[in-house]
Amino acid sequence: MDSLAFLLKSYGGDVTYAERLIDSFHRFNTDQLTLHCVVPDEDLSLFAPLASRTVQLHAEESLLGQHLVDAPTGGLRVGYANQEIVKMAFWETGLASNYFCVDSDAVFLRPFGFADFMRDATSPYSVLVEDNDLKVDPGYFASHWPGREASIRRIMAEVALDDPIMRTCHGHQVFNSAVWESFVSDFLQPRHWAYRDAIEFSPYEFSWYAMWLQKSGVIPIHQREPLVKVFHTEQQHLISLAEGITESDLARGYVAVVVNSNFSRDLGPVPAAGDKPTLLAPYLSYSELAKLSLAKVRNSVSRKSSY
Repeated sequence: MDSLAFLLKSYGGDVTYAERLIDSFHRFNTDQLTLHCVVPDEDLSLFAPLASRTVQLHAEESLLGQHLVDAPTGGLRVGYANQEIVKMAFWETGLASNYFCVDSDAVFLRPFGFADFMRDATSPYSVLVEDNDLKVDPGYFASHWPGREASIRRIMAEVALDDPIMRTCHGHQVFNSAVWESFVSDFLQPRHWAYRDAIEFSPYEFSWYAMWLQKSGVIPIHQREPLVKVFHTEQQHLISLAEGITESDLARGYVAVVVNSNFSRDLGPVPAAGDKPTLLAPYLSYSELAKLSLAKVRNSVSRKSSY
């Protein structure tokens, strides 16, 4: 059993994202940590070329098939529900004491190793944040915040975590196997629940972990801010591009970055940073591009006339 490994739950539709992620994983994986890539059996052949000494490929049916669902659960499509269940149940494989969950649309930005994710040989860092930056984002608040907050507070109430402060994370957490084992034995089993029942109750696997971590006290909490920069909305990515933030800038604060494919999928694997005109163009209509070009010309003329 490894003290630390990585978990990527993916599927055929994300293979091009996974290729990009794994390429960056090989480039920056200084401690030669192992990444476990879990996909449906039908997609194994698509992912087979990505397997290597540090990337192990698994079929989810043979690995954790007893837990998977075959019908929508918790308002999620089957694939999404099983993605959450695999992340929750991966500890049962005995492959890693701690595992960092990484998304297919992530890209590593700089050299990383054991010490980025672990406080010491056995204790992980835990990402726990209030997400106030998202709470004040008008677009995110209108589309996601109220429903997400209500669902997460249901989790807090169900695990009897009495805390006015809601600390959790969207993803990219270091999961500790002992915490999940306690969750199963001390929370799920007394209720005669399976993982699918927890997802049906509230479909936020990272919040189930975060709240049980805080409630149970199974391991000490060594808190960190997010290790991965996530652009949750198109507006957030556009603002970053407009500000000229580069991957080198992002790497000063994060080991990886995600441009959420939920809003950018039609554009393919989108870089987080780069040439502004090239990266901004796919987001904008021809009329918007024309207006921006005209505004740039006017600003240039204005600056010159002021000299």
